[in-house]
Amino acid sequence: QVQLVESGGGLVQPGGSLRLSCAASGSIFSINAMGWYRQAPGKQRELVAAITSGGSTNYADSVKGRFTISRDNAKNTVYLQMNSLKPEDTAVYFCNAIALTYSDRYEDDYWGQGTQVTVSS
Repeated sequence: QVQLVESGGGLVQPGGSLRLSCAASGSIFSINAMGWYRQAPGKQRELVAAITSGGSTNYADSVKGRFTISRDNAKNTVYLQMNSLKPEDTAVYFCNAIALTYSDRYEDDYWGQGTQVTVSS
């Protein structure tokens, strides 16, 4: 199995910055894509940003130019640098990884427990 542990959430004023981290651990053979999703109260979970093992990235239109996703493959860790935060960025942010373990034949989807990001004055 794969465990994902997020950190870095918190309360920040509009216009501020936060950096989220997510470390994957377990019997990992390989990790394909890693990403960040978010879910605000009363809304569906949505993709924020994703990055492949080769470094290709994909962003939601609402965060382009403000958020940057990166990963350290040696550490099985993905980061989300969030700048110019807005109140509408308030949500629980979840880390996601598509990974293959030593005991599985196929890749599977793994999720972190979520970290709260609140943007408010």
